[in-house]
Amino acid sequence: MISLFDQLKRACASEWAAYTNHAFVRGLGDGTLPQAAFRDYLRQDYLFLIQFARAYGLAVFKSETIEEARRGSDGLAAILDETRLHVAYCQNWGIAEADLEACAEAPQTLAYTRFVLDRGMAGDLLDLDVALAPCVIGYAEIGAQLARENGDRLAQNPYRSWIEAYAGADYTKAAAAHIEKLDRTLAARGGDGRMASLIETFRKATILEAQFWETGLKASN
Repeated sequence: MISLFDQLKRACASEWAAYTNHAFVRGLGDGTLPQAAFRDYLRQDYLFLIQFARAYGLAVFKSETIEEARRGSDGLAAILDETRLHVAYCQNWGIAEADLEACAEAPQTLAYTRFVLDRGMAGDLLDLDVALAPCVIGYAEIGAQLARENGDRLAQNPYRSWIEAYAGADYTKAAAAHIEKLDRTLAARGGDGRMASLIETFRKATILEAQFWETGLKASN
């Protein structure tokens, strides 16, 4: 049986392609992305993670079973841990934690993260999980794609560690867990009448995720 994620991705094929093959992504893959663009992305991604931590906190609130609450809590803990790792990673790129804290959210960051939170507040756990999916699952697909396409050329790529992190076993497992979670939640709370709304949520989140790549590109111009 086809997963909910695959149904959503097929329904939004052009938007998904624009997101996963964006110029920012291609630049990561071949190492030509201006480093100023990547540094700006790192700053915005820190602010992005803070809002996604709130989204996982909302997932706990929206849970109707203790198992759902545990999964939401695990997701929140993972995001909070990732913020610590992100701070350390940014330091390797010459960005101090104080600089991250002082950075203002770009319009694209605000648009995407608040859209996710709005869908979670207005809808149920399924709506929230679908809104999160382009980020959670998309990064795994992008990491795997870039690692596969660039192979040995990654050795000299300044973004090698980023690519390998999202292509790695740990993140791949996390993305697969989100795919399974979508199917479980759909089985518990879904129905044929919900698909149009879920597809629209996924479509908008994918478009906003693609626009998030633009923040770094605009900063480097």
